[in-house]
Amino acid sequence: MALVNIASITATVRRELKKIPAPGGIELLSYKRNRTIAIIKKDNGTVEIRERGYEEQDFEISAEKLSKELKALIKREFPRSRKLRLFKFSDPEELARLHQKI
Repeated sequence: MALVNIASITATVRRELKKIPAPGGIELLSYKRNRTIAIIKKDNGTVEIRERGYEEQDFEISAEKLSKELKALIKREFPRSRKLRLFKFSDPEELARLHQKI
């Protein structure tokens, strides 16, 4: 898990998603780990986004629209944050784990 500057998060997410095989993805967490955005890579060129925080929703978008959607989600979920925790996972089942709260 790494702390990443919020200004470079969209480029980092796109770069890391290319390296991860299809059922895996990336989870973005606030510093206190109480709000998350999970991006799960699918086989058909789409990504599933799971938002857990101020709003709770799951939706699927194409990989081309990821940057624009991610920017809006970050603004809503992490309005005052300057750094986010970035966690890579290989299986979406790992998202069910308990996050240590600070």
